[in-house]
Amino acid sequence: MQTPLLPIDEHRMLERFVHEEARLADESRFDEWEALWDENMRYWVPVVIDGQEPDPDRDVSIINDNRSRLATRLRQLRTGTRHSQAPRSILRRMLSNLTADKEENGEYRVAANFAIYEYQVQSVNQLNVWPGRVEYGLRQVDGQLRMFLKKVSLVHASGPLPSLSFLI
Repeated sequence: MQTPLLPIDEHRMLERFVHEEARLADESRFDEWEALWDENMRYWVPVVIDGQEPDPDRDVSIINDNRSRLATRLRQLRTGTRHSQAPRSILRRMLSNLTADKEENGEYRVAANFAIYEYQVQSVNQLNVWPGRVEYGLRQVDGQLRMFLKKVSLVHASGPLPSLSFLI
């Protein structure tokens, strides 16, 4: 059964949130980006093998952060001494094919295709392209949208990956 379309203003609110989240990540605005998260959250980059749907509690993941682990990751990035990000990569991401649905409990599921362009300036001056699909779980908390899930499914997640030390 197909879910009914969201009203246009609700869809635009979700689209604006996703674009703002991407911009904050690209600009390494860690405090503002972290403020988008709900306390009970998961930031997940799964490894997908043979098209099987992974389980974040059972299967190997590239990233599988809860609130505490995410705070540690951001603390490391804020120091400027995380060698794989000193100096920080220059990032730009493009989002397309955004879809949004509202669940019966009032939470939103938003998804989009993406391509992240990372210019690694640390020592190699190399341009990496990270394509995939991103899924968000969003909920209203005190009148503000907050992420409780960000699942990033990389096209090449089952293959060898260079350092993924930025916010994907």
